[in-house]
Amino acid sequence: MPTLRLPSVRKGLPALVFSVAGLLAAPSFAANTDSSETLKPALSLEGNYLSAYVAGTARDTAAASVFFRRAIQDDPRNQELLERAFVAFLANGSMQEAYQAAERIAARDGSNNLAQFALSVRALKAQKYADARARLTRGAKGRAADLTATLLAAWAYAGAKDGKQALATVDKLKSERAFNQFREYHGALIADLVGNAAEAEKRFKAAYEGERNTLQVVDAYARFLAKRGRRDEALALYKSFNEAVPRHPMVRAAMDTLNEGKPLMPIIATAQQGAAELLYGLGVVGSSQSDELTAIIYLRLGLDLDPGHSLALVTLGDVYERLKQYERANDVFARVPKDAPVRASSDIAIGQNLELLGRGDDAIAYLQSLMKERPDDVEVVMALGNVQRSRKQFAEAAETYSKAIQLIGKPDRGHWILFFYRGTSYERSKQWEKGEPDLKKALELVPDTLPAAKAQVLNYLAYSWVDQSMNIDEAFKMLTRAVELAPRDGMVIDSLGWAYYRLGRYPDAVRELEKAVELKAGDPVINDHLGDAYWKVGRKLEAKFQWNHAKDSNPEPEDLTKIIKKIDNGMDDAAPAADGAAAPAAPQQSGG
Repeated sequence: MPTLRLPSVRKGLPALVFSVAGLLAAPSFAANTDSSETLKPALSLEGNYLSAYVAGTARDTAAASVFFRRAIQDDPRNQELLERAFVAFLANGSMQEAYQAAERIAARDGSNNLAQFALSVRALKAQKYADARARLTRGAKGRAADLTATLLAAWAYAGAKDGKQALATVDKLKSERAFNQFREYHGALIADLVGNAAEAEKRFKAAYEGERNTLQVVDAYARFLAKRGRRDEALALYKSFNEAVPRHPMVRAAMDTLNEGKPLMPIIATAQQGAAELLYGLGVVGSSQSDELTAIIYLRLGLDLDPGHSLALVTLGDVYERLKQYERANDVFARVPKDAPVRASSDIAIGQNLELLGRGDDAIAYLQSLMKERPDDVEVVMALGNVQRSRKQFAEAAETYSKAIQLIGKPDRGHWILFFYRGTSYERSKQWEKGEPDLKKALELVPDTLPAAKAQVLNYLAYSWVDQSMNIDEAFKMLTRAVELAPRDGMVIDSLGWAYYRLGRYPDAVRELEKAVELKAGDPVINDHLGDAYWKVGRKLEAKFQWNHAKDSNPEPEDLTKIIKKIDNGMDDAAPAADGAAAPAAPQQSGG
């Protein structure tokens, strides 16, 4: 969803990773369980330090916390160790331990920005507003352009009922154009909180004009207008957003509330909630720039101020999903308030994550129970179909997608994915006569504004034709277009290479398939295809090398049999082409 944007996050954020280069820095090797329940500290300081370091590089903050906790007990005067432990505690959500570590760090180094930043949040939570501002001044090192410290200080003034100074503090950021939307948005929220409606409206309008499709700005501005009896203006804001980002649950819920004549409450009622909103927005920036450590820390601190901030919880769960820590993601999603509009999508995510954890039966049972609770919820039905499809229950998935399509009535462009998924499920369950019309319908609906999605639909339909030796000329044109739309997608380029192969243009096939292998080296289908093309141009040793690579890359069982046969016996050069290759995988994405 569109969110508050910042061109250069490093310019305004504290140096969160000042001395923790090893922590949360390497690709995860999947910590999918709560390690703190199963791990025990090592017997030595060195063992705990090394274990904490390894856990940190795996982004397993629960395990890192276990080992750091014992390590700092054994070596309490080690400042670097304490700083690493502090970051692990923060990222793990162990807030009491994090604040205690921050106190010890700040006592030795009063200018440590992250420690002072964390302690300022704790002070703000306790309504100790002067203390919060003092700590922010120490941590920010006098940088007036520090977005985080400046806006948190403004919220501290707002909490102390000093609206004039709060807005003056916000306006210290006027020289930084990159911060315009954050400045105007939080200035509006502060003005509204302290009762300055005219100033709030001016700033809301400026934030909205800067970016009309930012969810938080639209929602807060519309609620501001609705509170003042300007229901039609509020609805117009929501409708405009809905046209750009269809069917967002928060927008749908707000529009329903207005249409029912019920009041809409402001999103911010306290300075603590305002500061939490700031930290949520900055967490989103970190997440969008793939800086998971920064995102997690901001979101954890924001949730300490406002534990029920539903969007912060969803964003934190999304970060854990990206790190493949699905148990932790589900723990976070389960904390989303039951009455929050985004709770439905959180429930769906829990079911999908159960499948990713290898608990497919639990996933299906969970989503089926959700369907009973919300039988008219298209997203829930679609999620069940997605799990069935991932478990290769293609006939059952097609039936489930049919239920979703019945619920939507007349489809709009946002429903292309349903027809695509049902079409691929029909194709995989050997019901091509039903799958082909769905794939054509998906191609008709998918917007040109989604080039990667359009490339996937073009690719799947055209590849299916090629693999069945149907409509080769039309398929070739479609695949060429798909490559133009997605020039770095190995599966799409593989399909073009396979079309060349079917046409008997083997040198062209080799050229494209070599590109595809470079982009997606471990895919068994692409390696198998390249092996076939090499054989046809007389590069038989290289062909067997590619087939062996395909064999070792976990191909489908039916494909494995054919690959082994080719390794042992080669190919019949009189045959027009290899057959039976698997169709390209449908993209794993949510609907909408």
